[in-house]
Amino acid sequence: MKVITEALIRAELKATQPEVYYIPEGKILSPAAREYLQSMQIGIELEKNRMVGEKEKRADLAAGISADTRLSKDVDVTGGEKKSSPAKYTDYETGAGYDVKPEHMTQIYANMLVDKDHPRIKYRGKLDRLQAEVINAQCVIKKEGAYTLLIDELDNILSILREMMRCEVMDEPFSNDTIIGLNHKELRERSHNPMKFYNIKQMLLPDYKMGIVHSALNVIRTSIREAEVIAVSAFKQNRKLERTDIIEELNRLSSALHIMMCRYLAGEYSLTEKG
Repeated sequence: MKVITEALIRAELKATQPEVYYIPEGKILSPAAREYLQSMQIGIELEKNRMVGEKEKRADLAAGISADTRLSKDVDVTGGEKKSSPAKYTDYETGAGYDVKPEHMTQIYANMLVDKDHPRIKYRGKLDRLQAEVINAQCVIKKEGAYTLLIDELDNILSILREMMRCEVMDEPFSNDTIIGLNHKELRERSHNPMKFYNIKQMLLPDYKMGIVHSALNVIRTSIREAEVIAVSAFKQNRKLERTDIIEELNRLSSALHIMMCRYLAGEYSLTEKG
């Protein structure tokens, strides 16, 4: 389903300001586009609703019902206008309103609802699980001894994942220059040539003999790779990718975990105390 962005809305409406913006069938508004229309006090309706409304008008004319007669249906017995309170929730894809959130739906932005199997909700669930795996790895590693630097670097990974989640939910750009103290170029160099930097063979297959700490790091690495695949599915619209900032960062995080695994095998995380 194609997303209508704020930039597209601004370009389309730069010379006009209609009372209502009609969303074409098969398209949805981005949160920023919706907020822009609301700030301009432009109503939002689905194109199919306009077609239904026009059909009703034609039927009324054929039946001899005047506009005043139809409007009278919206007036209460005291002569005042009936005031209908807005729905508490809105369907993100159809624009339908709900006073109570259906059990099969969840919030994607503000009061906007989608089905719980929506690709972006699947992505958020994976990112949530990934954060839990990082914390679990820290607990496992802590039991093995005081790998202070390693645990601190996992804290850095965790904070990046949390900021990534926040930016996606708030529809904000994501930006990050370093991971575990390495910039983008350094991450690429070290992950592509671990022999040069750590004296560890490239593409060394994990093995149980490498220990629980190495295994815990590998679980996080593979989970990040899964999150990247899910993100591509969630942010792809008609073969065009949105949120490349997030997808690129997930790729860099995967490289960072690979580097951490190599550094562990190279003995760069010193064990200062046991238990």
